[in-house]
Amino acid sequence: MLTELGQTKHSATWGGAKSTPVPTDKSAETQPSQKRSSAKRAGQFLLCFGLLLSLVLPASARNISKHLSPELYQLFRNGDPNQQVDVIVQYKQKLRQQHFDDAARHHAKAKHTFDAINGIHMSVPVADLDDLANENDVKYVTLDRHVKMSVDDVTYAVSADLAWSYGYDGTGVGIAVIDSGVFGHLDLNNNALASRVVYSESFVPGDSSTGDLYGHGTHVAGIAAGNGNQSGSGSGYKYQYTGVAPNANIVNLRVLDANGCGSDSAVIAAIQRAIQLKSQYNIRVINLSLGRAVFESFTQDPLDQAVEKAWQAGIVVVVAAGNNGRDNSMGTNGYGTIGVPGNDPYVITVGAMDTHGSFTTSDDTIASYSSKGPSLIDHVVKPDLVAPGNKVVSLLDPNGSLVIANPSLDILPSLNGLLNNLGNNGNGNNNGQYFTLSGTSMATPVVAGAAALMLQQDPTLTPDVIKARLMKSANKSMYRNFWLSFDRFANRYNNQADVFTYGAGYLNIAAALNNHDTGTGVAISPRAVIDSTTGAVTIDSTWTASGQSVMWGNSVLWGNSVLWGNSVLWGNSVLWGNATLTGSSVLWGNSVIWGNSTTTGYSVLWGNSVLWGNSVTTGYSEGDGDCEGDPTVDPTACQ
Repeated sequence: MLTELGQTKHSATWGGAKSTPVPTDKSAETQPSQKRSSAKRAGQFLLCFGLLLSLVLPASARNISKHLSPELYQLFRNGDPNQQVDVIVQYKQKLRQQHFDDAARHHAKAKHTFDAINGIHMSVPVADLDDLANENDVKYVTLDRHVKMSVDDVTYAVSADLAWSYGYDGTGVGIAVIDSGVFGHLDLNNNALASRVVYSESFVPGDSSTGDLYGHGTHVAGIAAGNGNQSGSGSGYKYQYTGVAPNANIVNLRVLDANGCGSDSAVIAAIQRAIQLKSQYNIRVINLSLGRAVFESFTQDPLDQAVEKAWQAGIVVVVAAGNNGRDNSMGTNGYGTIGVPGNDPYVITVGAMDTHGSFTTSDDTIASYSSKGPSLIDHVVKPDLVAPGNKVVSLLDPNGSLVIANPSLDILPSLNGLLNNLGNNGNGNNNGQYFTLSGTSMATPVVAGAAALMLQQDPTLTPDVIKARLMKSANKSMYRNFWLSFDRFANRYNNQADVFTYGAGYLNIAAALNNHDTGTGVAISPRAVIDSTTGAVTIDSTWTASGQSVMWGNSVLWGNSVLWGNSVLWGNSVLWGNATLTGSSVLWGNSVIWGNSTTTGYSVLWGNSVLWGNSVTTGYSEGDGDCEGDPTVDPTACQ
């Protein structure tokens, strides 16, 4: 059972029209209340504050000064007390010596003065922030914030920047990237310029190289843990392309060749190695941005059994849902297309969202190619949640065949930026450092990075608690009754809004970090059950193949709309084809989905695609993605 620690006085939502009520100065928690616009970055930290107020301070806790900005408030409560932080202190009166003396008493070191705002730029230990802010003449204390946009639409959408403001960057956590290898990109170095790729090994038969000959694994590693160094100030890039956990370590376990193909045996060997190296490199997360067709129950599939062993060893396993959401070869509109090992009920299976390139989440929709549940044979409700995956910018490997074959996907710095770089003694490098890919492969490391941040915050968390918190805190406002998507060939797709498309909702990292629910048992995904007589479909949240207790078996999550949101499960007939949920609907009327046909029936969906990364059956490639609009109306919609 998943239970709440303490009572929640203030709830918080993210990315929607609602704002979190915040206590006034008369309450024990004295932070100001403000609303966050989904379209403007200016209010981002106010939301951060609203989220943290969903936690209740113990009765014995002291009041924290209302003069601390929201991110400093959070840092003072949860950060390292010895950390030095740069702040700007505004005073109520003109600066005088007493202000400097008061600051010095709190171990602050003045750096600059700003007479125009009666302010001082200073460095101060986190432990002294509250005392400094409580000085009588202090008006307000804020973080010395970076003014260059250090986030793109991906990290913004999942509130990764708010997590960074809390002081979490994945430090000390190892993420095993089981993929096509990892190129030694400078964004995977630490501040001392040493590589954060701490271990590399190849499991590709006859090829001991651990470099990335495909270009996929490097892109994935950058989404999870790139630090954005090469797109920083003076680089000429519009944004700083930073991964979700920009200081996490990467364990590079290569299983895919230069064509993006591999085998079960290679992946299982890599998973086994990750388990063996868990303690040595603190591997707490495995990222699997790959998959294949379903041929038997997860209880028999060797790859499913391997990811379960990693899960039981205390490693969070995050898996791509698959890119077959456009497949209608069985007349199911992409339902029943979750791959292996994403079909396993233990792991976190991730679908892909399209941010439409904007800094507002109100227009974000499911990507048309994102595979939908339930899983074949076992009917597991998947995906578990969704994250940005369409046209994601991340690290470029100049030797990768994906990169070489798709030069149009390169992201190049601007000419003015390059000239500015040269004028500031930069290297003037006009070679692209980043490129764009689309797919659930890109959404998966967003969630893997989120898990790393949660584990940095609390290393004692189990994979099951992490999964439960991520799903419960996911944004439920993203469900849409109807939405259109287009590919570069002007094909139109109708995107449904239901549990088999969006799962528990849209990843919200800040909310997950501020969730302190706990529990025992396993957090396996539920399964869909159909009554053979009436055709009624229900969600069984108490099942388990192993006989273990289920964390949410008492409907804490699944049964009362806390997890799914309000009326998003059966609230429309888009999924079922009619409102009565009978067997004649588009999904449930197909015997292939329900497994009462031979395995040869699955070839209707999967064709002869037995190799990793082979997407011929769907007509989809990771360079395609969804267009931002209708290409028949707007010729630039797919650029």
